[in-house]
Amino acid sequence: MRNFLLGVVATIVVLAVGGLFYLRMGFAEVRGDVGASRWETALMRSAVHASVRRRAPEMPNPVPATDENLVAGGRFYNDGCAGCHGTLGKADDSSDTLYPPAPQLPTVGTEYSEAQIFWVAKHGIRLSGMFANGKWDSDEKLWTTAAYIKHIKGLPPHVLEELAKPAAPAK
Repeated sequence: MRNFLLGVVATIVVLAVGGLFYLRMGFAEVRGDVGASRWETALMRSAVHASVRRRAPEMPNPVPATDENLVAGGRFYNDGCAGCHGTLGKADDSSDTLYPPAPQLPTVGTEYSEAQIFWVAKHGIRLSGMFANGKWDSDEKLWTTAAYIKHIKGLPPHVLEELAKPAAPAK
């Protein structure tokens, strides 16, 4: 039994040292214009989703998903998020310039809750291009945008009509 445990510990140490050697010697591919391997993509996606689920407190959105608020959230989204995450009705071929690629929310939607969307928008995701909007946007604006993003795949026709109109000039 002692030899078995020694073998397990030795295997773990060899794998850890080998992994560190791999990273410290520069063998890991870090270019942003080269796709990641399947295992790296799966590992990072899993890690990000687990971290968001753990850290984002589950709470109801204090901003109700009324048509008016969805329109306001859509305008915030179009001004600040659509450049990376896509616009309703328009294909975006630039999403592969970030790694990991920014999810095209109008196309794929999201599996996150509104509280998780708010948390991601407020705090960002390290090493992904998703910056922390909480440094300059109010919680109310982020909650309004979170409601819009959560409903982006099933927006009411009135909201879609309002968002298709040009935004009123700022005063």
